[in-house]
Amino acid sequence: MNRKDYLRNQKDLALYQQITSLHEKLDDAFSREYQRSLPLNEVLIDRWERAKKLGFGNESSIYDSSLVFGKPQVGSNCWIGPFTIIDGSGGLYIGNFSTISAGVHIYTHDNVKQTLTSGKSPIECQNVIIGNNVYVAPNAVVTKGVSIGNYCVIGAFSLVNRDVPDNSIVFGQPAHVVGKVLVDENGVTYQYDVDK
Repeated sequence: MNRKDYLRNQKDLALYQQITSLHEKLDDAFSREYQRSLPLNEVLIDRWERAKKLGFGNESSIYDSSLVFGKPQVGSNCWIGPFTIIDGSGGLYIGNFSTISAGVHIYTHDNVKQTLTSGKSPIECQNVIIGNNVYVAPNAVVTKGVSIGNYCVIGAFSLVNRDVPDNSIVFGQPAHVVGKVLVDENGVTYQYDVDK
């Protein structure tokens, strides 16, 4: 069944046509300028304005499709991608110049014990700290109580359930250190297979 079949009257049909026309114009503009096609909500909502409204630092952005709970503290120049879960209900701090890629989930609470005890145990909350200049690759999960140091790379699909020291490259389920990030005046280099 066509979407237009659901519209009950001419006013609804006119509004539908205006919205689809607007999306087509915005989509064409984004395709020309940025070589990307986004859903309607992502072209309508300004990522930087949403970040400001949430109290994030200067030049940070967050996609409209990101779920935000509590009041996370996010530094400046951060990019939070689409389809992320940013759980600040138990306390979340993300430093400056960090990237939270598409599909990343950051949790500061869970209700495992509450569920297993038929509600007798409370929801457990612990803060999460993510340092400056941290790259969290797509679909990683960070659990409550974790601290990630500065200048770290978290691999795609990793489960980060323990602290990560500064300058670390980690990946896996659970994530473990597989290398070091070295940042100096010459740029960034990576060392792999370092002693753990």
